[in-house]
Amino acid sequence: MQLQKIFVNGERLKNTIEAFADHGRTDKNGVTRLSLTEEDLKVRDYFRACCEELGMSVKMDDMGTMYATLAGETSGPPIVIGSHMDTVKKGGRFDGVLGVIAGLEVVRTLVDYGIKPKFPVTIMNFTNEEGARFEPSMMASGVLSGKFDKSVMLNKKDPAGITFGEALEKSGYKGEMSNRITEAT
Repeated sequence: MQLQKIFVNGERLKNTIEAFADHGRTDKNGVTRLSLTEEDLKVRDYFRACCEELGMSVKMDDMGTMYATLAGETSGPPIVIGSHMDTVKKGGRFDGVLGVIAGLEVVRTLVDYGIKPKFPVTIMNFTNEEGARFEPSMMASGVLSGKFDKSVMLNKKDPAGITFGEALEKSGYKGEMSNRITEAT
């Protein structure tokens, strides 16, 4: 069997990085996209649209973490790629989001070449990983891993006195606990 050479589309990848950076771009070409703010919600909408265009299913868990999944030949545990799309104030354009964009480009490349993976491929976007709006950092992944208590995290307040739970409810990105990824997923 001859292996097919597969290449990512570098120009598309560059354009995707710029399109994500447009959501919260700062004067000096950085990004401010605090968790569950208007900029974060817009980039989530953009990411979701990109994934759905590829035929991926998109779900959210109870902490707002996004799971975009491309079906595989089997329904076994997925290959997971991702990170987060929130930033610190005046953050870099690549921190966190590059893991999400890289996953998106992997799926786009699979679709371009008509390759159906053996196992599902899931791109994850964790909520409030930077902790720039709601402390502590790594909030959603901390709840997922059992490091943080969900009820405590939902009551964390931003500088304006808004709780994480209130912002999550208002965002439209609160899903179900049953959508959380597990080792058996």
